[in-house]
Amino acid sequence: MSYPLTGLKVLDLSRVLAGPFAGRMLCDLGADVVKLEPPEGDVSRHWGVKRSGISGYYHQQNAGKRNIAVDLRHPKGVLIAKSLLAQADVLIENFRPDVMERLGLDYDTLAEINPRLIMLSISGFGANNADSHRAAYAPIIHAETGLIARQAELTDAFPTELPLSVADTNAAMHGLVGLLAALYAREQSGRGDHVEISMIDATVVTNDGMHYALEKRKESGKEQKSEREKEGKKIALANEVHETAGGLLMLAGEFRYVWKLLNSICNVSDGLEEAQNTSLDEKIKARRAASKHFFTKTCRNREEVIAALDRMNIAWGDVRQASDVQKLASVEARSSIVQVDDRAGGKRLIPSSPYKYKHLESKVRAGAPHLGEHNEEVLKQWLGWSAEQINSVQSAFLTTTRE
Repeated sequence: MSYPLTGLKVLDLSRVLAGPFAGRMLCDLGADVVKLEPPEGDVSRHWGVKRSGISGYYHQQNAGKRNIAVDLRHPKGVLIAKSLLAQADVLIENFRPDVMERLGLDYDTLAEINPRLIMLSISGFGANNADSHRAAYAPIIHAETGLIARQAELTDAFPTELPLSVADTNAAMHGLVGLLAALYAREQSGRGDHVEISMIDATVVTNDGMHYALEKRKESGKEQKSEREKEGKKIALANEVHETAGGLLMLAGEFRYVWKLLNSICNVSDGLEEAQNTSLDEKIKARRAASKHFFTKTCRNREEVIAALDRMNIAWGDVRQASDVQKLASVEARSSIVQVDDRAGGKRLIPSSPYKYKHLESKVRAGAPHLGEHNEEVLKQWLGWSAEQINSVQSAFLTTTRE
């Protein structure tokens, strides 16, 4: 089987997560992705367990790419970048919006060199606005878009960071959609384009609860409240973790939905049938106690718990550590975690490509590269440079200071 993006040349100038993740997915789909790093390397080379000098974090986001180490602060470094971009199909970068222009690598300049080039720029707040200059990492975007406040509201806890870099990966995936759309359009027009993605936009559009926040206030500014809020009740958790004889399980559905099914299908009672003038809080307390007793005592083992949940058609999931995800049957069957070369004569685990095709292929094709590992190889293959030409730009490979 063939890869869908075979022959596509991608120069990846990005760092850490949003850009590198987008480049990794293109690489899994068959593109020739060359990551250009400064001689000191991407900071993520120092994050996580190192094997053969390559950190786990860097390994996950850059597997399969080739690597050249070039100082873009050096005139010859910019020459190398422009020469490569004259041959490239795609450029990925995630600097602040003004950096590429200062380097002389802005889209308008590059489009004159290569009109078919598609440039993907990912930044925190987007270009040409009052926030463009701000440094942005995923936690900052999570805070600014209401995700952290929402989590604190639901858990009745002090605001804390989310456990995943949602803003980065959302921006990467939306960047990929925009990039692939631009590639398709180029087939019709012959012209490249500049795809500009902000982490703010990507996070807002993928927040499936954003409608609630937007509709809480009328145009007049008066706050709108849900029926539960009007009654002075807290927002109910849409899904909850339950203690069971089969361990901790996440059940889909807020508690009143789960209770209705427990009562009607499994005949679980709250014991309040004869009680008079029972308050809502008393009912909830009794029903939660009855629910816990059913899942931990009436159901004697995991098999009985799962059978009851299936009978009620309630979706469930084990609360497991990420290190145990390989035990999930679907993960094993779909090869969601695979082994690749660890660059030290052994194998290393890594999340695999999520794309499964009937007639095409997508997979992790190699381990992550060492810094500058493919300097000469890339210049020879992409540019056809001779050893003499490569030697003339060695200073851009070996120094981090301007000449």
